[in-house]
Amino acid sequence: MTKIKMCGMMYTADVITAQNLQVDYVGFILSQGFRRSLTYDTFADLQSLVTDTSIKKVGVFVNESIEYISRYLSMIDMIQLHGKEDNDFIKALNNYTDKKIIKAFKIRTEYDITAAQNSLADHILLDSGEGSGKLFNHDLLNSIEREYFLAGGLSPENIEEVLKKLSPYAVDVSSGIETNGRKDTDKMKAFANAVRRIT
Repeated sequence: MTKIKMCGMMYTADVITAQNLQVDYVGFILSQGFRRSLTYDTFADLQSLVTDTSIKKVGVFVNESIEYISRYLSMIDMIQLHGKEDNDFIKALNNYTDKKIIKAFKIRTEYDITAAQNSLADHILLDSGEGSGKLFNHDLLNSIEREYFLAGGLSPENIEEVLKKLSPYAVDVSSGIETNGRKDTDKMKAFANAVRRIT
């Protein structure tokens, strides 16, 4: 079954709903300057609500130093790198921590697929951009040869059609389960149910 990651958790209700739905991953934006960014203290409070140890807490970082990331390691299960971090950075991070790493890639051309496949990260995430909320050209995935998280423009309305064409390791959703910029419980439920129905 395709795993489910719900990202951009901002409020208590978001986390509680995700846990009740027994999603596989919950993501928190831990770099500043983004709409869903969390302060250290807010994140500390929210992550403590994830009491089901089968749900992985993912900290999302964009072009941060290892020193910055290290402040959060005791509270997260996985690290997601969503900036320009290269394999040298991933090597250095692997020398510092044994936490699993997800590296996100913006997919626009075949070159981006090659770069993703060559990543030293434990997992790769294929996206249309930094929270653009738009689907990218999924035909580019015909040549991919490793497991991947699929993100970018996914929603309860289109996820079944997407999963009939592709077989991602996991799907990652954020804006597609929001209404007016906030997580929508009904949309979160609909998304999870649709993924489980088709896979």
